[in-house]
Amino acid sequence: MRGRLLTVIVVGFLIGAMAGAAALVLTKAPASPGVTVSGKALIGGPFTLVDQNGKTVTDRDFRGRYMLVFFGFTHCPDICPAELQVMSAALDALGPKADKVAPIFITLDPERDTPELMGAYVGNFGPSFVGLTGSLEAIAEAAKAYRVTFSKFEYKGQDGNYGYSIDHSALAYLMGPDGEFITHFNYGTPASKMTETLRRYL
Repeated sequence: MRGRLLTVIVVGFLIGAMAGAAALVLTKAPASPGVTVSGKALIGGPFTLVDQNGKTVTDRDFRGRYMLVFFGFTHCPDICPAELQVMSAALDALGPKADKVAPIFITLDPERDTPELMGAYVGNFGPSFVGLTGSLEAIAEAAKAYRVTFSKFEYKGQDGNYGYSIDHSALAYLMGPDGEFITHFNYGTPASKMTETLRRYL
């Protein structure tokens, strides 16, 4: 499992580099006299999923608020709970401004992560957290929009039974009130740094 954890972290950093490069396209500044570079990062997009209350929601339901989005799964042993805890601590440090942010956890394991399970899980990190699940197709589409890589693999447990887990990239995405990508946070970003960055945009 250590090898897989290292792989996930490396993939996360690579995705982070790609996202950072894409974010540079957002800059509207002269590259040279008379030349202007413009555009937007191709991260994020529409989704239709189901929240922890069994309600169908889309990305448009969060318009007017910032979205802090992280993809993972409830059976994740380390990366997911660690990152969600960082998000929770960062939002707590924001005080009243945290109301402007919707912290969203999207599962990559809809086979096991029912709305009820998602609700119980995200409730550990704060009452404002939203847990989203859906069909395999809907999850794959959302992951593709956010450039999230993931793969399912089987393993044999100590009890001799087989189970499965999921390798996935580990970035948290900050999306604007208009649904457009603003920036991302690499796995391992301290809560204080995340809070500092969020304050700049809120």
